Amino acid sequence: MEDINIVIAGSAGEGVQTVGDVLVETIAVHGYSVFAWQEFESRIRGGQNSYSIRISDKPVNAPRMKADILLALNEGACNKYEPLIKQDGILIAQKKTRERMIAIAFSEIAQRELGNRIYINTMVIGALVAAVGMELEVLNHVLTRKFAKKGDKVVSDNLVAAGKGYTLAREGCRGICPWLLPKLDTHYTPIAGKEALSTAAALAGCRFMAAYPMSPSTDIITILSQNEKELGVFTEQAEDEIAAVNMAIGASFAGARAMTATSGGGFALMVEAISLAGMTETPLVIILAQRPGPATGLPTRTAQGDLLFAINAGHGEFPKLVLAPADADDIFKKIMRAFNLADKYQIPVIVLTDQFLLDSIFSVQDINLSQLGPTYYLTDPFKIQDYKRYLVTDNGVSPRLYPGQATHLVTADSDEHDSHGHITEDLSGTVIRMVEKRLAKYRALKGEINPPEEADIEGADKILVGWGSSRNAILEGIELLREDDIRVGMIHFTELWPLPEYRFPESKQYWIVENNTTAQLGRLLRSEYGITIAGVINRYDGLPLTAGYIRRNFNG
Repeated sequence: MEDINIVIAGSAGEGVQTVGDVLVETIAVHGYSVFAWQEFESRIRGGQNSYSIRISDKPVNAPRMKADILLALNEGACNKYEPLIKQDGILIAQKKTRERMIAIAFSEIAQRELGNRIYINTMVIGALVAAVGMELEVLNHVLTRKFAKKGDKVVSDNLVAAGKGYTLAREGCRGICPWLLPKLDTHYTPIAGKEALSTAAALAGCRFMAAYPMSPSTDIITILSQNEKELGVFTEQAEDEIAAVNMAIGASFAGARAMTATSGGGFALMVEAISLAGMTETPLVIILAQRPGPATGLPTRTAQGDLLFAINAGHGEFPKLVLAPADADDIFKKIMRAFNLADKYQIPVIVLTDQFLLDSIFSVQDINLSQLGPTYYLTDPFKIQDYKRYLVTDNGVSPRLYPGQATHLVTADSDEHDSHGHITEDLSGTVIRMVEKRLAKYRALKGEINPPEEADIEGADKILVGWGSSRNAILEGIELLREDDIRVGMIHFTELWPLPEYRFPESKQYWIVENNTTAQLGRLLRSEYGITIAGVINRYDGLPLTAGYIRRNFNG
C-alpha cells in the first residue's frame, strides 16, 4: 500500500496553504486518497506553519507526524520541522544543508528566469509532484483550470513555472526518491470538515445561521454566506455570541431550522440561552468547535477539552443531545441527526467538533446523499381543536406549531408555565407535571442513541476507548500495537449524551484516549457505567492524536 507523508512548511503569508490546496487537488485527480491537516500559529504574518499531506491508494484519513518529504520555504521552517524527516526521507529547500535533499533556489530562479517571485509557489508544487513520481500533465490540467479566469498568459506563465520546478526536482531526485505514483482510475473526493458540515446543515434543512466570529468555527458561517444562493441558508453575523444564539432560537421559534457555531469562550456566553431553549422546548443546534483553553488558550490549535462542559451546559434540569462526529463522512450523518432529533424532541443539540476535524481534508467515496434528508415534526394545525403548546404526553413531546402557521395562538415563556404556555405558580400540580414532562423526553431520547463502534474486540485483552475526531488515529494505532504483539481493540463514542444503553465487555482492560488533560470521557464512563480505567493516553499540546503517539504512550 502506498503511504507517503509530505510536510510543507513556511511562514504565514508565504503561500503554504495555496501550495497545499493545489497539491491536494492534483493528488485527487491522480486517483489517490489524500488526507491533509494544518497547524499554524495565531498570527497573520510571520511564525512558522505547516501543511501535512498524506497520500495513499486507500483512504486512511488520519494524521502522521514523520515526513517522507519536507519542503521548507525558508530557513526558519527548515530548522523547526527538519526533525520530522524520517531516516530515509528527503528535504527540499533553497540551500544545500544535508545529504538526502534537493536544493532548488526557488526565489532566485523565479525572479531571474520567470521575471517575478510570485511564481515561487507554482515552482514548489511542480517540484513536489516530481518528487513523488506523479505526472506533470495532471498538474498542468489542475493549474489550467485554476487560472483559467485570469487569462491565457497567466495560465501559460504558471505552466512554465510548474515545469521548471518539476524538471529541477527530477534532476535532484536521482538516487533518493523511490516513489512512483502513476495515474489511477479510482476516484476520491477531498472535502474539508468545515465544508462537509456546512453542506450537511443545508441538506438537513437548516435555513438560518447566526454567529459571531471565533476560531475555529468561523469558516462555517463564511462558507454558508459565500454559497447562500446554492445552499439556501440565510446567515447573520451577530454583535456577539449571546445575540447569535438568541437569534437562532428566535428563528427556530418562528419555524425555520436554525443553528449557531462558536468555540469555548463563545459557548460560555451561550449557556443561559441553552437553558432558554430547554425551557421553551425550542429546537436548537449549536456547533461547538473545540480548541485548547482556558480563556483564549491556543486559538488555532486543537483539543477535546469541552466534553463535560457541553454535557452540563445550562442551569436547571432539561434534556439535551450531545454528538461528536468522527470524520467528514460521519459529519454528514451526525449533522442530519442533530437537526432531526432537535426537531423531534424540541431540544438543544450540541455538536462537538474541533480545529483538527474542521480544518482537515478527508477523502470520501460514495456518500449517498439521497439517503440523507430532513424529517420534519411540526404538527398539522388543521388536526387540532384546542391547541396546547405544552400538552402533557407520554413521551413528553408536545404538538409544535410556529406563530402564524394557523389561527391557533402560539405562546412560550421562559418562566415555568402551564400547558398553554402561561406563567404558573401551581407548585403542587402544574409545576411538577411540566418538570416531569420535559424529563420524559430524556428517557425517550435515550432509547434512540446509537451504541459505540466496536473494532477488533474479540480476542483483545486491552481496549482503547475514545470519542469524536480521535477515531481514525485509534484505528491505525491498533494496527501498530498489533505489530508489537499487543492484542488491542477499540470502543469509540460519537453519541455522548444521553449515553446509550451499553454493556462493556467483561475481562478487558480499558484505556482512555483523548485530546485533553483530564480524560473527561473516562470520568463520564466511570460515572455512568461504573467501569474501571486501566490507563489513559492524553495529548494536550494543541496537536492531534496520531497512531504513532498512541503507540509510544501505551505502556500496558
